[in-house]
Amino acid sequence: MTDELFREDSTLGACEATVTAVDARGVQLDRTVFYPQGGGQAGDRGELQLPDGRLLQIADTRKGETPGEVLHLPAPGQDLLLAQLQPGQRVLARIDTERRRRHMRFHTATHLLCALVPHPVDGCSITADYARLDFHMSEPLDKESLTAGIAAFVAAAHPVRHRWISESELDANPQLVRSMSVQPPRGQGRVRVLEIDSVDLQPCGGTHVTNTAEVGPVIVTKIEKKSAMTRRVVLGFRPEPA
Repeated sequence: MTDELFREDSTLGACEATVTAVDARGVQLDRTVFYPQGGGQAGDRGELQLPDGRLLQIADTRKGETPGEVLHLPAPGQDLLLAQLQPGQRVLARIDTERRRRHMRFHTATHLLCALVPHPVDGCSITADYARLDFHMSEPLDKESLTAGIAAFVAAAHPVRHRWISESELDANPQLVRSMSVQPPRGQGRVRVLEIDSVDLQPCGGTHVTNTAEVGPVIVTKIEKKSAMTRRVVLGFRPEPA
């Protein structure tokens, strides 16, 4: 089981770790700053630096079959270096921090969007270039008003924090779960929730900024009617002035 350091501190960009397994599925470490794809958020990329300075490029990060198992997927063309990686070796795990930062900004922005659209979410995707939420609803949405609402939350600089609640607490407050497609993980006795002060509170295991001001100039770029009961909202970064 990997110690997932990003659960407590999304700002960590690197950590020392010990290789615990290397196989066709990927590289496993005893601890990591790499976020594995899940909850709609893309997995981290980066590199593992070996003691001799050589770098193993990591193209993606995924969850294993066992809860708490994190698989670091090497980029193609590194078979010789990968073959020399053995359990017990120490490495420096380092993520692409700029890409992670974009994930953090977009993920927090989707929570602001949830506060503006009070309907269940039945689909989500968070990448470095855009984010989207699919809302289970039939009413139309206005792109300009949603962009203005997000901007107001950003300008208000609301603190963003996480905490843990028991599974029984979540069962007693089912309204906290907004997602229809991704349910909070069970079986560990506790659930991680994200709280944006005076704005939003819901279960979430993703990475986030620490204040809404850090979200920056995120705008609604598109609203689509995907079905009679689905409205898709796509977020992007406001283009830089020419």
